[in-house]
Amino acid sequence: MSSFGVGGKVVDKVDLCRKKQWACRLDIWPFAILYAIWLTKITDLTDATMAFGGLVVASHILVLLFTAWSVDFKCFVQFSKVTSINQADACKVTPAKFSGPKQVVPLHSRSQEIFFDFRKQRFVYSKELDAFSKLPYPTKETFGHYLTCTGHDTEAKVGAASEKWGRNVFDYPQPTFRKLMKENCMEPFFVFQVFSVGLWCLDSFWYYSVFTKFMLLVLESTMSKGRLKMLTELRRVRVNSQAVIAYRCKRWVRLLGTDLLPGDVVSIGRPLTQTGGEDKTVPADMLLLAGSAIVNEAILTGDSTPQWKVPVAGQGSDKKLSIKRDKNHRVTANTWESGLFILFLVVFAVIAAGYVLVKGLEDPTRSKYKLLLGCTVIITSVIPPEFPMELSVAVNTSLVALSRLGIFCTEPFRIPYAGKVDLCCFDKTGTLTSDDIEFRGVAGLYDSEEAETDMSKVPLRTLEILASCHALVFVDNKLVGDPLEKAALKGIDWSYKSDEKALPRRENGNSVQIMQRYHFASHLKRMSVIVCIQQEYFVFAKGAPDTIQDRLVDRYTRQGSRVLALAFKRLPDMMASEARDMERDAVESDLTFAGFAVFNCPIRSDSATVLLELKNSSHDLVMITGDQALTACHVASQVHIVSNPVLILGQSRTGDEYEWVSPDEKEIVPYSDKEIESLAETHDLCIGGDSFEMLQATSAVLRVIPFVKVFARVAPQQKELILTTFKAVGRETLMCGDGTNDAGALKQAHVGVALLNATPPFSQVPIEPVSKTAIQNGEGSSKRIITPQNRQFTAAELQRQRLKKMMDKLNNGDGDGRSAPLVKLGDASMASPFTAKHASVAPVTDIIRQGRSTLVTTLQMFKVLGLNCLATAYVLSVMHLDVGVFASAFFLFLSHARPLQTLSAERPHPSIFSLYLFLSLLGQFAVNITFLIYSVKEAEKHMPEECIEPDTTFDPNLVNTVSYMVRMMLQVATFAVNYTGHPFNQSIRENKPLFYALIAGAGFFTVIASDMFRDLNDSLKLVPLPKGMRDKFLLWALLMFIICYSWERLLRWGFAGKIPSWKHKQRSITANLEKKKML
Repeated sequence: MSSFGVGGKVVDKVDLCRKKQWACRLDIWPFAILYAIWLTKITDLTDATMAFGGLVVASHILVLLFTAWSVDFKCFVQFSKVTSINQADACKVTPAKFSGPKQVVPLHSRSQEIFFDFRKQRFVYSKELDAFSKLPYPTKETFGHYLTCTGHDTEAKVGAASEKWGRNVFDYPQPTFRKLMKENCMEPFFVFQVFSVGLWCLDSFWYYSVFTKFMLLVLESTMSKGRLKMLTELRRVRVNSQAVIAYRCKRWVRLLGTDLLPGDVVSIGRPLTQTGGEDKTVPADMLLLAGSAIVNEAILTGDSTPQWKVPVAGQGSDKKLSIKRDKNHRVTANTWESGLFILFLVVFAVIAAGYVLVKGLEDPTRSKYKLLLGCTVIITSVIPPEFPMELSVAVNTSLVALSRLGIFCTEPFRIPYAGKVDLCCFDKTGTLTSDDIEFRGVAGLYDSEEAETDMSKVPLRTLEILASCHALVFVDNKLVGDPLEKAALKGIDWSYKSDEKALPRRENGNSVQIMQRYHFASHLKRMSVIVCIQQEYFVFAKGAPDTIQDRLVDRYTRQGSRVLALAFKRLPDMMASEARDMERDAVESDLTFAGFAVFNCPIRSDSATVLLELKNSSHDLVMITGDQALTACHVASQVHIVSNPVLILGQSRTGDEYEWVSPDEKEIVPYSDKEIESLAETHDLCIGGDSFEMLQATSAVLRVIPFVKVFARVAPQQKELILTTFKAVGRETLMCGDGTNDAGALKQAHVGVALLNATPPFSQVPIEPVSKTAIQNGEGSSKRIITPQNRQFTAAELQRQRLKKMMDKLNNGDGDGRSAPLVKLGDASMASPFTAKHASVAPVTDIIRQGRSTLVTTLQMFKVLGLNCLATAYVLSVMHLDVGVFASAFFLFLSHARPLQTLSAERPHPSIFSLYLFLSLLGQFAVNITFLIYSVKEAEKHMPEECIEPDTTFDPNLVNTVSYMVRMMLQVATFAVNYTGHPFNQSIRENKPLFYALIAGAGFFTVIASDMFRDLNDSLKLVPLPKGMRDKFLLWALLMFIICYSWERLLRWGFAGKIPSWKHKQRSITANLEKKKML
């Protein structure tokens, strides 16, 4: 078997192969024969011999380069397929869709185990399954196994585990400048330019060629240096290895975190901050066997709220560990388009070169070497040597503009993608809404449908539940935990002490002592505590009211509020030890309802405005959140994501069938995956994470997900699935989120925007002086002392100092926005191409605005390149002149066009290959080539007796004078006609440098054509034009410009940019899936 299907998130398929002997490789033995033949003929240095030698060398270099550019070609040339894994020494790995390019990796064999490493993951061959799978880890054993584990008790076991799993280190390889330079210099664009420069050196253009090559090397060096600096900055964002105590070989030893192995038993303690110790960084995912821990998992989840972890003791020794269920115990620019477009231009250049070749071969006196060289120069003139630099300037201009706005970009090539985006996806909590939770009140206790906000009217038992049923904890005399629980404590006016005792501030109740906590479990959707009140034991519980069908629950969740159900029960008299040993199932049964706690999560002030602007600028909007469906739908309606009646997909109450239900339950539609498209035309659809398994089981993912507007209760893996599905049906996606739980979706999106949520906008920095009451109640640091020096500052001065400190921290001392933004572990920016230094979605519009500007500018450059190339191919077939100075200046000013502040409903054309661009090029080329041909023919009429000698020194005449003038005028007209201003960029009048450059170009053409300054024309070696021809020539030039301008404006009116149609592709994909099922 030569091919293995892996079918994972990383690897899709593995093909076995074996490296050929060097003498059998197709990049060696054929060329060895050709070199030998050439050496036998080298004594006779004819033009044919030189051409043959050059062709062989160029072909060999091209084959070697293709082995670096294409993995499939490399396997064809250097490897042979094998059917047995014992014969293979390498394998070609095909990643899963949207997971990067193919790679050839070596196969390793060790201890009767065959494996390969791919992207920091190891895949092991199983003889029983005859397949590759990821290296297994001991994560599926029973709790009894872990509780009795004694670690690696012998050196042999330590060595075996070390050999199997390796070191506990993730080392991001730091490339050298030489390696990066080599990668850049092997890019097809650069190789083509170097080849062209070499040819021009042979054609007496050595001074221009050397300068061009120098510019190319400087550009590539600058890009390599910048990339190296960026990678160096990213390498600094890592956790330093700390020493831990591990039980190895039946004794406790001190080890570095990088030396830990799966199966080790580790003891971790937190040093006292008073002694200068630092917080412990947990160096691996760990299962808590004994004791408790408070951890900050921002590096993993993006949630800065500290989490309380409890041991697995008492969970049942026969119960198996589940990573998802038991997390509370666990501490944890399209190059192909460019290539095809250039290939399209090469065809015309080949036609022009072929014409020169045929005409040249008719003359037996011409040098075949010079003739072939001239034809090659015509073909290579397709791409100006400065073109890659001009494209880079367009992208770098946007990079600088984004950095001034506080937006950090690690993948500049994605900037043009932002201009193509037609679908914007947003996380809700912390992105569209604020992190600040407001306690609204308690509902469900009385007949009133309104939440009770007066806590004096709320039963004391309900207040006691809110005051004690939580996971808040003191760290360094500071109360930390879930903002929702802190908001509840503040809302009911109770305090919480470090001895786990809750007290009413107004002394109208009894203290509540927490005896035992049963922490929140995602699969149970609830938490509970056992408390002691005046020698009586109670169970207090709270959780999600999803299963409680009450009109009050629906009412408040439909208003965007978060609702928690509260309950309690009294326990019989027992000892404290007996209360602590109770099973959770027994504790959380037979509870008495105590009301609904209602919380508000306010929408950010600018979220609705920003999303409305995106919607009005031809973008579809989608919300992807982990919150409840009703809450998500309400927020979506507030920020313009949904505007039609909403239907939520859920399981029917009467059976296992699924149905669409409106939030008020007045409309119910049976679920059918074949009617989704028609349903989505009249309703906005919402599905929850619970429905994903049903969609995957029925293979309806591609039918349903592309039409959904709101995704609720989704896990990080499901967010990733949503983005890959949108991409599969042809959508250009943008994902905006905060936290690493969005990292998978941010990476899968064409444009990922991470918000550094810890950094609020500067205008919203709160100034909260710490009161004496707050210190006494443990809500502030007890060590803060207000000194006389602090009292002498006014509130305004304190605010200015705080703002200045924040600005310095964010910009690292550089306030102009050009420095790299603050990037820390736990920020989604580690997996996101764009990172914004704002807790606001406003940077999304800035990125799209710059993306559209860059995309429009890039397409303009390709368009102008096409027209200039076609004209150049014809001109070079008549003469060899270059007026590239004007074109370079125009390209430079073109790339500096600034985007408009308002996003327009009209969209830029996303691709080079569009009907608009094709018709525009065809029409303008027809006019340009007509102008060229008639001008040259007119010049030939006035010099019928002259004969141009080939391969001689340059001699001014009427033909090359007219060719020079025509080409210069065509360049000026091409830039003026094809410049795209409103509604994306500045108009041509607002882009002052380009406007003045075009005026200067047109004026210069008029001056030399009218022969106003004879000395100037003599210095340019231009002969005078006959008077009748001069007037006709200027009239033709004006007529050519008017026709091209009118044609371009007509096409822009007829082919206005719109959201690309994706439904046809979606139908095609689903139809193919149906056919595969039937086979």
